[in-house]
Amino acid sequence: MTITDRIEINPKVMMGKPVIRGTRLTVELILRKLSEGATETELMEAYHRLTREDIQAARDQIQGT
Repeated sequence: MTITDRIEINPKVMMGKPVIRGTRLTVELILRKLSEGATETELMEAYHRLTREDIQAARDQIQGT
């Protein structure tokens, strides 16, 4: 199932949790890291396939937009 062009839910990937498309990075992980004080730059350095747009899409999921 596609939520956005950047977020997807697939029961075969990470037990169906929303993930960044093409990765196994869950929206939950991204939001948790941000809430713990990680910056976008730190996240992108730690997870090389992650983009600013991916991070914004994860934020948008919590806001329901």
